[in-house]
Amino acid sequence: MWTGIDKMTMTQDHQGATRLDGLDSQAIGAVYDRYFSDVYKYVLYRVGDSAQAEDIASDVFIRLLESVNKGSGPESNLRGWLIGTASHIITDHLRRKYRRPEVDISDSLPDLAPGPASEADQREQHRLVRGAYDKLTAEQQDVLALRFGAGYSLEETASRMNKNVNAIKALQFRALAALQREIGEVDHD
Repeated sequence: MWTGIDKMTMTQDHQGATRLDGLDSQAIGAVYDRYFSDVYKYVLYRVGDSAQAEDIASDVFIRLLESVNKGSGPESNLRGWLIGTASHIITDHLRRKYRRPEVDISDSLPDLAPGPASEADQREQHRLVRGAYDKLTAEQQDVLALRFGAGYSLEETASRMNKNVNAIKALQFRALAALQREIGEVDHD
């Protein structure tokens, strides 16, 4: 059952994919303008670092151009193809990161108006949440990234993950509960 918006999006995605076959520069620019924000938000939610998210989101569009140039680009759901490609690139990124962990050493602390104590508190909170998120299963991470990072509806998430809506609701509930349990177990003293 498609709503009018879904049909319009699919039609626009299909038309965008068709126009991309000819490598029309206006079409490519329009696709980038329309979808970069969605892809970036999804990636940022998954990797938690804005610079890496920007690099990965850019790589998604490079792969789109390469695929279209080879004649194997998306045929119907351009947004789905972009998010799927982002998911694959993120998986590769996380594998490399796991195999060769990096420690970031800051040259200097940025001067933030609230002050160093506030920044330290925010970083600690982010580290705790990120640590809890990393302990979730890949499927739980994916559902949270799609729902809250990319802004997908339950139906879109279910379609993307090949599950029914109720399974997505349950998976999301379990993921959020696991995050809450993990964060709640941290001793703040």
